[in-house]
Amino acid sequence: MPSDPFSPSVVDAVTAHMNGDHPEDTLVICRALGDVPEATAARMTGLDGEGGDYAATVDGTERAVRIPWSAPLTERAQIRAEVVRMYEEACARLGLTPRGH
Repeated sequence: MPSDPFSPSVVDAVTAHMNGDHPEDTLVICRALGDVPEATAARMTGLDGEGGDYAATVDGTERAVRIPWSAPLTERAQIRAEVVRMYEEACARLGLTPRGH
């Protein structure tokens, strides 16, 4: 069972922020790290200490995508650093220039 160090309010805040402010970053992460290179949209649906959960749109249908963190997370501040790391890794894999954070 995945670890769950984050309260529902933290999960809600992070997913709202990612989906509201960084939908393009989420799509890049899902394409490169979530094994859905053909995705046309993506949104974060949840997270826990082991990874992030996403819904990626492929051929007009959403599919669940789970992407593990590079190491277990236990504190909220670690989430941002890990998502930025994932974004930068995803850009490198896709040959994109990361935008500044």
